[in-house]
Amino acid sequence: MNSGSLSFATRRDAAILIVDDAPENLGALRKMMVEQGYQTFVATSGERALKIARRVHPDLILLDIMMPGMDGYETCRQLKSQASTQRIPIIFMSARTDTEDVVAGFDIGAVDYISKPLRMPEVCARVRTQLQIRSKSETHEEQAERLRTIVNNMAEGLLIFEADGRIQMTNPACDKYLGYQLEPLAGRSITELLNPLVAQEYLDYFARYAAAPQTAHNHGTREVIIRHRNGSSVCMDLTLTPMYLRQPLFIGLLHDITHHKQSEDALQRAAMVDPLTKIANRRHFDSFLEKEWQRAMRSGQPLSLVVLDVDHFKLYNDTLGHPAGDACLQQVAQAIASHALRPTDLAARYGGEEFVLLFAETDGDSAYLLAESIRAHIESLQIPHPRSTTSAWLTVSIGVATIHPHQLDNTESLFVAADRAMYVAKEGGRNQVQATKTGGASLAAVKAMVMR
Repeated sequence: MNSGSLSFATRRDAAILIVDDAPENLGALRKMMVEQGYQTFVATSGERALKIARRVHPDLILLDIMMPGMDGYETCRQLKSQASTQRIPIIFMSARTDTEDVVAGFDIGAVDYISKPLRMPEVCARVRTQLQIRSKSETHEEQAERLRTIVNNMAEGLLIFEADGRIQMTNPACDKYLGYQLEPLAGRSITELLNPLVAQEYLDYFARYAAAPQTAHNHGTREVIIRHRNGSSVCMDLTLTPMYLRQPLFIGLLHDITHHKQSEDALQRAAMVDPLTKIANRRHFDSFLEKEWQRAMRSGQPLSLVVLDVDHFKLYNDTLGHPAGDACLQQVAQAIASHALRPTDLAARYGGEEFVLLFAETDGDSAYLLAESIRAHIESLQIPHPRSTTSAWLTVSIGVATIHPHQLDNTESLFVAADRAMYVAKEGGRNQVQATKTGGASLAAVKAMVMR
């Protein structure tokens, strides 16, 4: 539907209220308005005019000034003082055409002033003009109200930034996302929402666009961390679109992706966790080892690896069944994990009944003591193992290797050394810890073998 279809110029039901105490004027005006197709109401006093206006809400009022009792000026004042009638356009009709009379009429809210005696074609033209103006005004107001309704009910947050980074306005969704329902976010700066580096990037973009609006490109969508009013961080997608409306402005749309990020993080965590034992899996451990290996090379600190294998586990499964075997591995995993207490420690299930632990910044003697503590802890669980030839309880064999990593070293040599130490523990009777210390002949031999 185009805007012309809403115009009063084509409406035949526009309502006109004529207010005049002279019967001949009232009759002539009413006849002419009816002939023009307008719905017409008449009043012979200001008091009567107020009642009709409140009831029918006419589109235009033709109002005589000189009337007994309440004159036209006072009638106009009262109409403009009430919300239900204050926006109705009023055209004064009067034989008083002195400048001060005309100015007084406009000062109290009239939109036009017609001198008496009335010239009917002129009255028709002025009425038609005012109805067209009212039509356009109402159309613009309806569009503005529709836009306000859309903006206020959007699920996305909306901000409008000025070129200096000041927030000009926000919508309710934005205020809710960022915790500003009870106080205005408008008037604050983008620097209060984003970290300094990101905020400066946006300010630089604002400045470039303000300097050359024709050549600047849209900033597009970016994932940002926004500071909530309570100090917490909220993960958002921010889509920024520039516009030029007497001054450069930037429309920002915020889409809350906190739930998405939480789900994404949960998936990432799940990908790093062994589903049975709920401790780190091999993939996570390998990544963690590489990071700590690089850090140890920079710091010159030792790195210790513990490899642990459950003794006679196949016999345990064959005797008690796989469900019991799974429960057993879960208990072992939790016992092992309870010894990885620092951010630089990690326990993981490496495959089957084999577990590994990494202890950064830990020398060989300390690693040996930690491994022995783990062995004793698992034995103290007293998990029955009916067919074990080592003990009545479930036990583990542990190998330990320690290294000061250098450029010519690699993680594989460390694994091989720890694994060989663990097999030495098995061959020595199981339920024990064997260690290969940094610089020892066995580790050097292993390293040499791996590098050939």
